[in-house]
Amino acid sequence: MLLTNLNNYNIILASKSPRRQELMQKLQLDFTIQIKEVEEYFPKELKAAEITDFIAKLKANAFTNLKENDLLITSDTIVWHQNKALGKPKDRADAIAMLQGMSNTKHKVYTSICLKTNRFKKVFHDTTTVYFKKLSQQEIIFYVDTYKPYDKAGAYGIQDWIGLIGVKKIKGSYYNVMGFPIHKLYKVLQKL
Repeated sequence: MLLTNLNNYNIILASKSPRRQELMQKLQLDFTIQIKEVEEYFPKELKAAEITDFIAKLKANAFTNLKENDLLITSDTIVWHQNKALGKPKDRADAIAMLQGMSNTKHKVYTSICLKTNRFKKVFHDTTTVYFKKLSQQEIIFYVDTYKPYDKAGAYGIQDWIGLIGVKKIKGSYYNVMGFPIHKLYKVLQKL
């Protein structure tokens, strides 16, 4: 493991996301997963990365009994489209409507990460611009019914079928769109 500066930390990933868990494993870090249910909300005046920063901190604040060497990692992702935050869809109709709205347009994906110990709390984020081709109604319905993207911000996963056929280009990190800007996390962890 390259990040030997983390040897004394007990790393906790507070995420149910299989994608975040898989990306953490690829960093070759030893970590455990702990989940605390948090009602995700944000003040209406917040925009873009302010929202994900707020929710990542909210998730971290749920952990009040960290031990001396615990390093907690929380994260949140939204799709920002036409000056509006798109979180996880409520149902099939919501997922279809989100994808219809993003068809043939660009949107930004914001992911924030919060690192918390007993001594500090650090929040940072990344932004990626994603350009969708014009998606047909048939493609959207096929994707939603086959992949059921109800646990994904903006109702899609770039690593899924819709990403293969629908994403024309991206500016920024692919992994940020997956929900975890792992390159930025690595850089911040190097400096702890």
